Amino acid sequence: MKRLEDFPRLPLGAFPTPIQRLNNISDLLGTNVYLKRDDLTGLGLGGNKTRKLEFLLADARQKGATLVFTTGGAQSNHAMLTAAAAGRAGMRAVLVLKKRGVTACVGNQLLEKLMGTQVCFVDTDDYQDIYRKMDELGKASGEVYYKIPCGGSNALGTLGYVDCAREIAHQAPRFHHIVCAEGSGGTMAGLALGAKLFLPGTRVHGMMVDTDPFDVITLALMRQAADLLEAHVTVGPEDFDLTDMCGPGYAIPSEEGNAAVRLMAEKEGIFLDPVYTGKAFAGLVRMARQGAFAPDENVLFLHSGGAGGLFALEMK
Repeated sequence: MKRLEDFPRLPLGAFPTPIQRLNNISDLLGTNVYLKRDDLTGLGLGGNKTRKLEFLLADARQKGATLVFTTGGAQSNHAMLTAAAAGRAGMRAVLVLKKRGVTACVGNQLLEKLMGTQVCFVDTDDYQDIYRKMDELGKASGEVYYKIPCGGSNALGTLGYVDCAREIAHQAPRFHHIVCAEGSGGTMAGLALGAKLFLPGTRVHGMMVDTDPFDVITLALMRQAADLLEAHVTVGPEDFDLTDMCGPGYAIPSEEGNAAVRLMAEKEGIFLDPVYTGKAFAGLVRMARQGAFAPDENVLFLHSGGAGGLFALEMK
């Protein structure tokens, strides 16, 4: 098996991120709940995409790219962090975003304006339209350009969360469960594959915040990342659990998610967002109240960031 150190990587983040016990929420839910603070990765406002971008932008640099494209919704955390990372790496980012959600100069749109990032909105739900637009803009620029998929979720980006699982294995305590948001697949796939490699006995649960076929997506990314690593492991659907927490739709706050955002804020003074981490933490709360975790088990919630989006959406 290849080592993760064998892959080119740009140092963009502040790692390892800390793990802290949520004492008040643990008492409330009757199990040991911990937080993996990937909202403190040190780039922009923090977030899980930093780990993926370390691998992806290293690949872009190695291929001679000076221009980086990526995509997502109007308030994409990934897109904002790609712009921040590209600037730090001496590259230029152009964000080709779906004209869906809050396009006004608030939240992540404001942060992109502060960075001087070029943003292009495309009125489509088909990513093939978006990738064609990237090629059009890239060819017109005359620069060597590099396309990063939505969420940085390809095999190479997935290695960022394989590495996160390895990082968790060197931190205390040992965890019976890891819970994370499932929004484009790479974070969940990396944690699930990383758990097989470095965290035997740990179950990974993905809380789906969109309606994509994540059973297929997660498995494909796990297998592709395992191939990159030349890891001789058998990967199957039994290696992870998925729960539908999308509610009324992607990027539309849910009552259950908003309640979880308020719970974390009131009990622990930590802020989640209503699109990803709020809905995902609501899934953890639901599981705990349904008796999915024993009182002596350790449950780790991945805080994947998203603070920018918190200031763009109205929460009732």
